[in-house]
Amino acid sequence: MVSREMASNIKISTHVLDTSRGRAAAGISVSITKLSDGLWTSVGQGETNQDGRVNLVDGSNYTPGTYKLHFEVDKYFKTHGVDAFYPFVEVTFNAVEGEKYHIPVLLNPFGYTTYRGT
Repeated sequence: MVSREMASNIKISTHVLDTSRGRAAAGISVSITKLSDGLWTSVGQGETNQDGRVNLVDGSNYTPGTYKLHFEVDKYFKTHGVDAFYPFVEVTFNAVEGEKYHIPVLLNPFGYTTYRGT
């Protein structure tokens, strides 16, 4: 469990909900990269927990810029015996100084929705 102090230091996190099953999507591999001088550089990675959540960037390695989340959803759906249209989902967003970013993804085998959460 993340302590309150550690949680307050998280700058970028995500949450994946499987809308076709009506539950959190556990076990999805998520990586995060940052655009720097025209190239994507790895910043971190993780796997969604039982609540479908993963913290990816904390204050010690956060700088403003353009980030991309990459969700490996094909393996998740195959684990549940479902053929999915999208093998992965990518979400690109701009991040500024002094903000925290929580990027939820509502996922199903044939579509996804994302938004800036709290």
